[in-house]
Amino acid sequence: MRDTLTSLRYRYWPDHLLGEILSKRWTETAIPAILLLIVGLALSRSIDNFLSPASLADTARQAGEIGFIALGLALVVIVGGIDLSVGSIFALTDFCALYLLDVLGWPVPAVVAATLLCGALLGAVNGLLIGYLRLRAFITTLITLIIYRSAYDLLIQRYSNAIASAFPDIPSWDFIGSGSIFGIPTVALVYIVIAIFGHIFMTRLRPGWHITAIGGSRRSAYNSGIPVRRTIALCYVASGVLTSIGALFFASRLGTVGGDIGVGLEVIVLTATVLGGITLGGGKGSVAKSAVGVLIVLLITNGLTTMNARGGVNRMALAGILLVAAMVDIRWQKNRTRIISKVYVAPTYHALPPPPPTEIGQGGPFEQNDKLRNVESIGLGRIEAPEDVILDRHDNLYAGSRHGDIMRFLAPDYQKMEVFAHIGGQPLGMAFDREDNLYVCIGGMGLYRIKPDGTVEKATDETNRSMRSVNDDSRLRLADDLDITDDGLIFFSEATVRYEMDEWPIDGLEARGNGRIICYDTKTGVTRTELRGLKFPNGICVASDGQSILFAETFGCSIKRYYFAGSKKGKVEVVMDNLPGYPDNINLASDGNYWLALVGMRSPSLDLAWKMPGFRRRMGKRVPVDEWLFPNINTGCVVKFNEQGKIVESFWDLRGENHPMITSMREHRGYLYLGGILNNRIGRYKLDNADPNFVQYDKRWGKQS
Repeated sequence: MRDTLTSLRYRYWPDHLLGEILSKRWTETAIPAILLLIVGLALSRSIDNFLSPASLADTARQAGEIGFIALGLALVVIVGGIDLSVGSIFALTDFCALYLLDVLGWPVPAVVAATLLCGALLGAVNGLLIGYLRLRAFITTLITLIIYRSAYDLLIQRYSNAIASAFPDIPSWDFIGSGSIFGIPTVALVYIVIAIFGHIFMTRLRPGWHITAIGGSRRSAYNSGIPVRRTIALCYVASGVLTSIGALFFASRLGTVGGDIGVGLEVIVLTATVLGGITLGGGKGSVAKSAVGVLIVLLITNGLTTMNARGGVNRMALAGILLVAAMVDIRWQKNRTRIISKVYVAPTYHALPPPPPTEIGQGGPFEQNDKLRNVESIGLGRIEAPEDVILDRHDNLYAGSRHGDIMRFLAPDYQKMEVFAHIGGQPLGMAFDREDNLYVCIGGMGLYRIKPDGTVEKATDETNRSMRSVNDDSRLRLADDLDITDDGLIFFSEATVRYEMDEWPIDGLEARGNGRIICYDTKTGVTRTELRGLKFPNGICVASDGQSILFAETFGCSIKRYYFAGSKKGKVEVVMDNLPGYPDNINLASDGNYWLALVGMRSPSLDLAWKMPGFRRRMGKRVPVDEWLFPNINTGCVVKFNEQGKIVESFWDLRGENHPMITSMREHRGYLYLGGILNNRIGRYKLDNADPNFVQYDKRWGKQS
């Protein structure tokens, strides 16, 4: 009875929301925003007019000034450093602006340029020491904090009276500090513009990716060819410039060089950075998180000030918040995987009927044989992980490599191998279009297009996010296999929306419908999800009717047909529902049937475990990953089947010596070419009674001259 209730619970449990709430993307973006909302509502109920227009305008001015400093510090923290000298840099650049304007009488544009240059030079000192001389960021910026603060104290002793006695009436200067556009403070508008640029810079431009990569792993970034030292130094320069921008707005608003300017500012900004969710260890963070953190800190400090709390109380509160936030950040990063694995991984009930027999002597369409005994090896020891293989109209052979390359073996003997294109991720399924562009599914990256000259272009790496999903399912995590219709529609499978490519065993542990079929329209550039809730969808092949596709559900051990056009549009039909192994790629055969790779054979133990979600959950918690029950992917075979789901022929390698593991196959001019993601070779098998002139894309679209 208990097992029955457990099975029902996991079979019908809706979306396992708690696990998705703790997932990486949700946690790191939504929790700071929720905290901001809670703080704002609590203070608005405790303090009258706390969220009035006047109060919000004043908060916006402060948020803009501190927000620039927080942006600079966020940049430094993401790259893996820290800057304790921002308060002193703020004070010095504030002095620079007021001295040049009030004492020397420089025009406003020159004052702005000189102040930014001053901030850049001060940041460059940190950048030189930390980036190029490789000194410790904490102690280095602590020393520069003292040096810069001492310099500021000496300067204001000499020039504070001269600055305080000058009251220049310059409208443009006043507008910088106190002006507004449509009721929005100037500083807030400038901050929004720079923040938008910062978001684009960090998420869409290569230098921003370099910053994140260095923060994640400095050694790996260096080995990848990223200029680590220069990038770190430039981050400190940028931090100095952004701090000077905040100082410019502060100077134009208040016009003061008091002895307490910038004192404790590093604590405020660091607290905002950590509260916003930017990881102190580096490699993770965003502009939005920085902005949210600034607003949280300002609401707290302004709320305490409004309630007549002393300055010491403010500083103690910020220090306490910083201590708690840093502790949570460090402990969370250390134990995040363990915590999420206990909640996020949600095995479900998955029952399969007994598999058809494959043993010799028992008969049946899947009976084992040794037909692949004489498979010829191509590129033995020279290529790794050729998951899919494909041939062009000129008989050249292409395959992916785990090093992120598309390798080409030149016809006719396939002895000469060259790098056709470098992409960077693991190439999986491949298909040619009418113009001989090679489309490739890249694990973790999306769908890419390679032109005949080897130029690499991104086709798509995301689709529309579904409204019902808490976890972000817009990014393509594991694009797998694809095929192209006559109208230029590319249908490709995404095996899982919840896990990365290297985490596919966890998806097998769940046996949940985490996969989907996606369509990319080459004419419009639109990417949309066609089918959801599939159990590790894999192989894709456009059917002979031109209105449907055949696709494999690996963990469902089935082949299904999906109609994307015609009278049955939107309908899904089962072609084969009980395979003895796990289906992978599907491709056309010369006789009108279809080739199917079985990447591994089912085992009674895993079939039984799939009916016991509680057992699998305990296994995931208590047993090391390398001791889990895995789908067997060491022994495979190739079968030929027709559109009615009948097996026409099967090909086995009993000893697993010639081609032990098969993820794909491609028929071409009388031969069957075999790929395997765990292999170091490509197999070629001579087919009997096959069309020696069969070329897949010539048959579909006609020969080209």
